[in-house]
Amino acid sequence: MTDKHSDFDITKIYQDSFSAHQRQEMSIREFLDACKKDPSMYASPHERLLKAIGKPESIDTSKDARLGRIFQNRILRIYPSFREHFYGNEAIIENIVSFLTRGAQGLHEKKLIMYLLGPVGGGKSSLVELLKELMEQEPFYALEANGVVSPVFESPLGLFAPQHLKRVLFEKFDIPGGSIPTTMSPWAAKRLKEFGGDINQFKVVRLFPSVLNQVAIAVTDPADENTQDISVLVGKTDIRRLDEFSQDDPDSYSFSGGLCRGGQGVLEFREMFKAPLKTLNPLLFATQEGSYKGTEGLGAIPFNGIIIAHSNESEWDTFKGNKRNEAFIDRINLIKVPYVLRATEEALIYKKMVDGSSLKDRPLAPETLKILARMCVLSRMAEPPKEEDWFLKLRVYDGENLKNTHPDAKPLHEYRDLAGINEGMSGLSTRFAFKALASTFNFDSEEVGANPVHLFVVLERAIRQEQFDEKKQNLLLNTLLPAVTQDFHKELGKDIRKAYIESYDEYGQNLFDKYIAYADHWIDDTDYQDTDTQTSFDRSALNTELEKIEKPAGIANPKDFRNEVVKYALRHRANSGGKNPSWSGYEKMREVIEKKMFANADELMPVISFGKKKDAKEEKQHRDFVDRMKQRGYTERQVRILVDWFMRVQKNS
Repeated sequence: MTDKHSDFDITKIYQDSFSAHQRQEMSIREFLDACKKDPSMYASPHERLLKAIGKPESIDTSKDARLGRIFQNRILRIYPSFREHFYGNEAIIENIVSFLTRGAQGLHEKKLIMYLLGPVGGGKSSLVELLKELMEQEPFYALEANGVVSPVFESPLGLFAPQHLKRVLFEKFDIPGGSIPTTMSPWAAKRLKEFGGDINQFKVVRLFPSVLNQVAIAVTDPADENTQDISVLVGKTDIRRLDEFSQDDPDSYSFSGGLCRGGQGVLEFREMFKAPLKTLNPLLFATQEGSYKGTEGLGAIPFNGIIIAHSNESEWDTFKGNKRNEAFIDRINLIKVPYVLRATEEALIYKKMVDGSSLKDRPLAPETLKILARMCVLSRMAEPPKEEDWFLKLRVYDGENLKNTHPDAKPLHEYRDLAGINEGMSGLSTRFAFKALASTFNFDSEEVGANPVHLFVVLERAIRQEQFDEKKQNLLLNTLLPAVTQDFHKELGKDIRKAYIESYDEYGQNLFDKYIAYADHWIDDTDYQDTDTQTSFDRSALNTELEKIEKPAGIANPKDFRNEVVKYALRHRANSGGKNPSWSGYEKMREVIEKKMFANADELMPVISFGKKKDAKEEKQHRDFVDRMKQRGYTERQVRILVDWFMRVQKNS
């Protein structure tokens, strides 16, 4: 049954929120008195948006091993308002906040267009949507006359634009001149004339920006070059009103353009450089002079807002390549929005997509999102030097510690320097990944779910359908996809073998402890007595036992390796009351132990396969294996699919 109190609570919360967002009126004098006490009454759009974004949380990355490797132990600022929506975009968000901060300080950025440049499906539109949503949180104050709000949502302070009045406002109400608009609108000038100069007949109204109602938030889209004109930005005469008003009368004018509706807020210009240059000219005046001209013989129309534009790289390159556009380019603050280049964060984007859909409760096999993320991130990276490994670079970018296992791996900043400034501006998009993931979930007619084997099939088909150029398709299908597939085969093999060995951790630790004991005595050239079996080993016998563990891992220099591992163990014992370290805690040794344990694949094939078993014991082993795989997050059907695929690849390799 539904709790009636919960219904009451939600309706009250809704009503309170609705009431709080209703317009509130006050007189001009009340507004000016409030401005003296509270400067936020006349806060600029940059200031209000910054307030909505909120204060950042400072993270000392030196205290987190992974983040420290990625951000070179810097202090990282994370903004909570972005954290739940974007992953791996810290630099982009910091650039946006820096732009707004300098604009709020009245610096040059106040007169610039924020331009987001990035590849298709890279998150530009999502960033702008969030900024508009945040802008809706903070109210602003607009001029009102005869119960009608200014059609351009102008600040009441525009009435005091003349220099001598600016001085009065500063002296009497502490309002700085930089916060006062350059002019009042033609609409306000007409009302002022009607009122005989009595500004007390004006009212001030508190409003909240609204995407739905186009209040201080507007969106402009490009249209055909032959039909689009500046009216999409500045408005135009409403011919229906010409019977009552003259063509140059403000009351015959429809203030419907993007600059009109975006006053004191945000104007979003989508795919801006698809529009003809003549259409963009009003943006220059709006940003540089704080006002723009309409299409008729009206006075200047004030604009105090943030213009946010975005487009793809090809449109920007075309526009930038035309010398006639230099003046416009000089008014742009470019913020690059590349694809995410960290696989862990890319996988979080996919998880958010899945969690927000009806697929949330459908079976998602372990590693599926990670594999998709790795494939997409690899496609976005600049090709490493020929002697380097793609996967090595991927893991460095993801913040993995490769110091012990791959000492030849370059530091992250070196890879970035070699890659150049355009890394991440091309490759498989997040949108491509979403479509591939959706197809994977619906691939199997018997079970709506996703697993890596079906994902590989979907990826190959999707890449072919995209019709990339020959070079790119060859890289994706013949280099990157096989690399991701091979890596998963290796990881799946570990999962299968771990599930096969019942006491995996205990077995690994025993093997590790035995190796340390053998190696320690071998180094000291002393015999070793096994306390469990009472067997005695001389140096030659110890060497034989050590080689049984080392050879499957291909240890090239056993002597140095034994010395290194024993020294590591002795240091650990000295700080841990004589206890050996965990066998999986030292990556070099962990790999050796795993390769020893899993050296013989033939013995596990009859147990893990889904064919007929030779006896009840093997059948029980198989069921136990399946149960342990299910505990790892697979469904039984996924176990069958993955095991069949693993055995097939193993047989062909």
